Amino acid sequence: MTSTKPLPNQADQLALLRLLGFALQLLLVLFGAETFGLSLQVEALTWVMLAEGVTLTLLIWQRHRLTHHELSLFVTLLLDILFWGLWLAFSGGATNAFVTLLLIPIVLAAVTLPLWAPWVLAVAATLVYSLMMKMLPVSDMMHHGHGMDMSSHYLGMWLNFVLTALVITTTVALLIRRIRKQDAQMAYLRESQLRQEQLLALGTASAQMAHQLATPLSSMRLLLEEVQEANCPVALSEMDTALSRCEATLNELREATRSIREGHVTQASAGTLAHQLRQKILLLMPTTQLDWQVALSADDASAKVLMDMNLVPALMALVENASASTLESRGDAKVSVTFERHEQELLVRVRDYGGGIDSELMSQLGSSLISSPKGMGMALLLSHASFERLGACLTLSNHPEGGSVAEVRLPLIVEAA
Repeated sequence: MTSTKPLPNQADQLALLRLLGFALQLLLVLFGAETFGLSLQVEALTWVMLAEGVTLTLLIWQRHRLTHHELSLFVTLLLDILFWGLWLAFSGGATNAFVTLLLIPIVLAAVTLPLWAPWVLAVAATLVYSLMMKMLPVSDMMHHGHGMDMSSHYLGMWLNFVLTALVITTTVALLIRRIRKQDAQMAYLRESQLRQEQLLALGTASAQMAHQLATPLSSMRLLLEEVQEANCPVALSEMDTALSRCEATLNELREATRSIREGHVTQASAGTLAHQLRQKILLLMPTTQLDWQVALSADDASAKVLMDMNLVPALMALVENASASTLESRGDAKVSVTFERHEQELLVRVRDYGGGIDSELMSQLGSSLISSPKGMGMALLLSHASFERLGACLTLSNHPEGGSVAEVRLPLIVEAA
């Protein structure tokens, strides 16, 4: 949903418009009554303008606070219609040539507030105009000097006012709403482009590092073979295991790079994805206490999802972050992983038991490259991009019982009948 709150400088602009409107009223009362044929009720107008001046002073004083919230801004515009209506009523009413100034608050609401606000203000302004029509004396219905019935003329003015208000509340308000939507889409595209540029830089760096790792790993493998004669089988076994993991990770990185470059995407069942993730966690994180829950029926487990070489590593990054967060907070590594189906989506939830995510970082993690105290910024950015390529989405939240939850929504592929 796009925000409709006015910017701080708009508060100053609204205050300036109110000052100009009050100055116009004052000039018309003092110097323009005869020129424009205003029927002034001086005593009543004096009290109305005194009250309006006090109210205007308060509105200008608190303009930034009042325009920060939609409801308070709407109330101030409603007050504008009230004071303009009172001023018009005591300076000629419906015969006042400046009666269309009642439309100004409606225009401002159409530009700055949701669609309901200009509609309500249009109804309020129409009621004010209608009351002024009812207050017209019979003598004003006759054209001075000709005895001509003017009721149809005033009715036409009223109808013109109503039609103008309807045009503003529909055409202008909907046009502004469309512009806001387009602005939001452009902002999203700019953020997406920036994220893709960051990922391209990270991918280039990863490819360079993979190339640099290949040579020393090969050398270490040769050195390991040369020291096989040494009488330290445990150390050799550990070195061999570590080298094997490094080589496997390097091969996965190469395969993932090739998969991204070729845009290679396959289909896999939800059960297969859950099995691959579990096996990888048990292999690479044997000391982690894993709470594994797969709430999938046989049909759900066979449902297909889009999958590439980056999906399991992206989920693994979430599990590793959760494990590190729990370890930092409690001293032991515990992670809960849940697979379940919700309508046409596969939900994968990864929960940690740490201290949760700071509210200021919640909206930034995964969408931009930031400096995180726990080092989650880059991993979540890469995971988010991997999910996004598959049409999935990642959301982060804090669990009510402590810790945080990363939820991935993977769309299920519906087979054609």
